[in-house]
Parts: sequence; structure tokens; C-alpha cells
Amino acid sequence: MPHVVFSSVGGAERDSGIPHFESKRRVEEYLQQSGLRATTVRPVAFMENFSFLAPSVEQGEIVLRIPLPDGIPLQLVAVHDIGRISAALLLGTAQAPGGTIEIAGDERTGSRIAAAFGEHAGLPARYEALPLHVLDDNPDTQAMFRWFAETPAYQADIDAAKAIEPSAWDLPTWLRSTGWTLPGR
Repeated sequence: MPHVVFSSVGGAERDSGIPHFESKRRVEEYLQQSGLRATTVRPVAFMENFSFLAPSVEQGEIVLRIPLPDGIPLQLVAVHDIGRISAALLLGTAQAPGGTIEIAGDERTGSRIAAAFGEHAGLPARYEALPLHVLDDNPDTQAMFRWFAETPAYQADIDAAKAIEPSAWDLPTWLRSTGWTLPGR
């Protein structure tokens, strides 16, 4: 019997109200009703998002600004690991309990994310939480960042993900492995 591995999103089953999460939930529901053998991988926030949410360098200091209160931890996963975990599930070298697994390789507050960039670049770093209204032109993204701030959003078991992919990247490993450099350098 064919085996489908679907890459959804962390929290898809938790009625987030986020349009792009809800559309993935509908695909999950379809797969459950289809009779196909299906495994769902629910990745959390991609580390690759820092390609466009990149910190800036201001007066010799790294400054990271995103619309998330600093005390709220954000779970992160590298796309590299989504592929490796999905492949292991598809090839049958790993199993997801109940046919679904939410995956992450790291969890950090805004200040700890900024610190990882600073350590990588050898510069001091700081985090500044932006207000949600900076996303007024994008209701989907605004709903997502509100969900991050107001709920226990992503709930991946990092140890379970690392049981499938022991070398799953944390943020410092992602920075080193991708060759991340400061903007403009």
C-alpha cells in the first residue's frame, strides 16, 4: 500500500484560526478519511525564515526585531531536518506515534535568538519585540504572530524529533551549517 508523508504545520490540529494553518488541517483531515497509509509531519517555525526576518547591524551590534514578546519561546526547525525526518518516516526507518509528529530542533526566546546570531557573528546582540500592528497589511501573518504570543503555540517534543534525527540542528548549528553571514557582508 502506498505511504504518504505530508508536511503540514505545528499546531494544525489546534484550531489556530491562522488561514495557512487551517488549510493544512483540511489536507490532514482529507488524508485521514482517504484510507491511505499516511504520516503527518508538523514542522514548527523554519530557521530559514531568518533569511528575510534577518537581524540588522546597528552601531556594531546585531539587532533582531520580530513581533513576538521576548518572554515567549519560539520553537524552530531547519528545513534540512524536515527533509531528513520526513525521509526516515517515508522509508520506514522511523515511526511517528499515532501517525503524526510535531518537529523542532530548538526553542528560544527573542533574546536567545539574537544572542545566537551575535555569538555566530562575534558581535554583541539585542532583541526588540515589535508590536503586532507592524503586520497590519498581512492578516494571515498577524494571526500567526498573535497565536505565538497568546497561546502555548508550537508544542513539538524536541527529544522525539531527535530520536528520529539525532543530528537535528539547533539555531547555532543552522547558522554554521548554512554559512549565514551578516547582511551586507
